[in-house]
Amino acid sequence: MSVAATEPSDIPPREKSEPPGKAIEADVLVIGGGLVGGIAAAALDVAGLSAAVVDREPPAVALAAGFDGRASAIARASQQALRVLGLWDGIAPEACPIHDIRVSEGGSLLFLHYDHRELADAPFGCLVENRTLRRAIADRMPALRGVRYMAPARLLTLERGPYRVHARLADGREIRARLAIGADGRGSWTRQQASIPLTQWSYGQSAIVCAVAHARDHDNVAHERFLPGGPFAILPLVDRRSSLVWVAPTAVAGEIMALDDDAFLAELGDRFGDFLGDLQVVSPRWCHPLSLQFARETTAPRLALIGDAAHAMHPIAGQGLNMGIRDVAALVEVLAEAARLGLDIGSPTILARYERWRRFDNHLMLAATDGLNRLFANDLTPLRWARDVGMAAVDRIVPLKRVFVRQAMGLAGDLPRLLRGERP
Repeated sequence: MSVAATEPSDIPPREKSEPPGKAIEADVLVIGGGLVGGIAAAALDVAGLSAAVVDREPPAVALAAGFDGRASAIARASQQALRVLGLWDGIAPEACPIHDIRVSEGGSLLFLHYDHRELADAPFGCLVENRTLRRAIADRMPALRGVRYMAPARLLTLERGPYRVHARLADGREIRARLAIGADGRGSWTRQQASIPLTQWSYGQSAIVCAVAHARDHDNVAHERFLPGGPFAILPLVDRRSSLVWVAPTAVAGEIMALDDDAFLAELGDRFGDFLGDLQVVSPRWCHPLSLQFARETTAPRLALIGDAAHAMHPIAGQGLNMGIRDVAALVEVLAEAARLGLDIGSPTILARYERWRRFDNHLMLAATDGLNRLFANDLTPLRWARDVGMAAVDRIVPLKRVFVRQAMGLAGDLPRLLRGERP
């Protein structure tokens, strides 16, 4: 892959200067400038709303050139949203389309195969390195006239009054807005500051994430293998590379992470197989403990939560970022419609509409990923046979497969305009 030809400069977005002592005014304060927070900023700008984005991480760290092995699945509907937001052109050259999905269990000869030529008129989605997504967002920021991006910056206080929010940064700057959006991840400070209860539990599993280069082409096929210790996903990247998500019991994952490079590659090869030829690990290894969590409310007075701050799920279906983009699309559409009608975008009535719109979809996906993981984690022989037979049966029912595919592509349900490829 030729990185130099496609990556933008490491120069962070330029901040606008403010007269000393004058508060920064914006329609919306976005807390967290990562993938979901950055996409939210772009969506707010397209909707004609101004935003102040505050992120703790230095831009130079977020834009580091080295490949860290982490990648995200981008569903078809999410691609349509990114195109409307002016982000897709910076992502497309490094996005690997997914043409086929193959689901199997252990060494079983039975499997479930999704072929886009049979089930859809386009690829199911694509795999993109997270660094490509971060760079596309950073490259877009200077063109967003209504967005003020501040990083590294740390919030000291966030006061949510009856009519507006007032934030104070560690460097003394102040921000006033009509609404705050919490996009600050699983450990969200914003959620904690609002005293929003959190439901969570650990799976006792960890995901080892890395990338490999291989001698043969992957032919744009994504593989999901269910092994006794957990799912083992092989996800296609550009240039004869694949991103791996290797789930194992946390103690086992720790032992695997402690192996030297040769021993790690040998263990990896045993599970990977030789269908893609010789393997080479081409990124650092990462290990993430897995848990499910969701905020019992995604709104509070003058506050809305999006992405992992609102919900975080098992990676078994690769839908984490897509659910965050769906949050953004729904919230910004609600805010844009309120603004066009001259209504207060931070009022309880407006936020309640966002809460209702996203509640069922988020809970459905949380339940689905949790249920799938529990189903395949049970290694009882009768249940294993039932799973294999069930996958083989579904493989023969094309209409049912089309339903599953539309869900995976993000095209099912009550879609916000952005996910339909329209401006909010």
